[in-house]
Amino acid sequence: MARIKSTSEKGRSRQELEDFSLGQNDTQYPVSYDPALLEAFENKNPKAFAWTSFLCTEFTSLCPKTNQPDFAKITINYIADKLMVESKSLKLYLFSFRNHGDFHEDCIQKICDDLVSLMGPCYLEVIGEFTPRGGIAIYPYSNYSNGTEEYDRLKQERRTTYAPGKFTMPFNRIY
Repeated sequence: MARIKSTSEKGRSRQELEDFSLGQNDTQYPVSYDPALLEAFENKNPKAFAWTSFLCTEFTSLCPKTNQPDFAKITINYIADKLMVESKSLKLYLFSFRNHGDFHEDCIQKICDDLVSLMGPCYLEVIGEFTPRGGIAIYPYSNYSNGTEEYDRLKQERRTTYAPGKFTMPFNRIY
């Protein structure tokens, strides 16, 4: 039987993981928007073209005018370069919007900008599918490319072909 050679024979070292909030017994939940909650770790396969997708099905923020809660499904798709976002830190960061008053489009752009600042990915897109309030559903989309020809083409293609639901996963595929 042939043995598949791993690109990384060993997993992550304890030293690589010691500064992450992951695994703490007492998770401190933020009470206001805080991009400092985001943590990144080294991408051990930076030459690989690999999509990473996150789906947050319980995103909430506040309407800046009425202070009423807004609910959304947030999809984050990215191709990493040297760094990747740590998932628990992302969860806490997204939770930090719970008491944050901003319009849907602004929330999505903030998430995109904060993740770009953290990771410097090759490509990233953030999609918000906000539940209807007042009879209107809003689906903002933001994307980013690192400026190389390959990822600029991807950014342009995704931006021009975007339609609600096209780059996201339906709930029946998750639950």
